[in-house]
Amino acid sequence: MASPFNPLLRQYQQTNAAAVFTASPHKLIEMCLAGALERIAIARGAMSRGEMGEKARRISAAVAIVEHLQISLDKSAGGELAANLDRLYDYIVRRLAQANASNDPSLLDEVGELLGQIKAGWDSLASNEVRAVTTQALGAAA
Repeated sequence: MASPFNPLLRQYQQTNAAAVFTASPHKLIEMCLAGALERIAIARGAMSRGEMGEKARRISAAVAIVEHLQISLDKSAGGELAANLDRLYDYIVRRLAQANASNDPSLLDEVGELLGQIKAGWDSLASNEVRAVTTQALGAAA
């Protein structure tokens, strides 16, 4: 018997896919960071409920996202910032693996805080870009 939620799930997936295809590179990184944080939160909940399979799947998904962010770094153009992010992403991946192996929710909290700080910084860059474009557009209209 089909679930009544299947049409809603398909609509959500289609909307999400459309957002990915139309997103700027900056927005894609925001989406990746939000996705990793979401998976870590779900893994923490699964860990507290003793759902080890779900915990492992969600941590693996978070690792895959962070690894994608890491390999996407432009180390030649990014200089010291890219090098620091590379080391931080490597640390986050290792901590996620430790959290998975030891079932230590404090490690997930630590990683969540680190990714949250990265996301906050990234989000503020977007806000500054929007303000600059808006100010430029308003200045041109005056």
